[in-house]
Amino acid sequence: MRKYFMETKRIGFSNWTKNDLGLAIQLWGEKDVTQFICATGKFTQQDILHRLNIEIYNGKEFHVQYWPIFEISTEELIGCCGVRPFKTEQNSYEIGFHLRKKYWGQGYAFESAKMVIHYCFIDLNADRLFAGHHPQNAASQKLLTHLGFQYIGDNFYEPTGLYHPSYEMTTERL
Repeated sequence: MRKYFMETKRIGFSNWTKNDLGLAIQLWGEKDVTQFICATGKFTQQDILHRLNIEIYNGKEFHVQYWPIFEISTEELIGCCGVRPFKTEQNSYEIGFHLRKKYWGQGYAFESAKMVIHYCFIDLNADRLFAGHHPQNAASQKLLTHLGFQYIGDNFYEPTGLYHPSYEMTTERL
């Protein structure tokens, strides 16, 4: 049984470990998941391993990750949701979520993101959260707006080579 450090009614949050390559492949090996994350739209095995290692590093170095999330009732991997340090601002994070296609449209992204937002502002004492999405990902745009993020402009995102709509949330907007 997987150990969860944070839970909602349906979702358990865990930490990526070096033993999770199989889970990473389930998630980032799915083209529907990666289509908006990188320029090619598909991760190679090396890309998946690199992504897993980044999450493990962020966990050790900064105590945050895009944490693997699991359906509590089945213990099945839903995807990931979490944060990473935002490079240009102190005490700020960038939120992100990647869900396996079978979990789209069921409220898991909203539920997990709400928990991560709470965790960031309450437990991490964050000043602000940033978010962005691929310009063709209308579902992410709708979700970020529904969560309360405010559009702040488009920023270049090197992995896709495109300008992505960008958003922020501060404690005043909670």
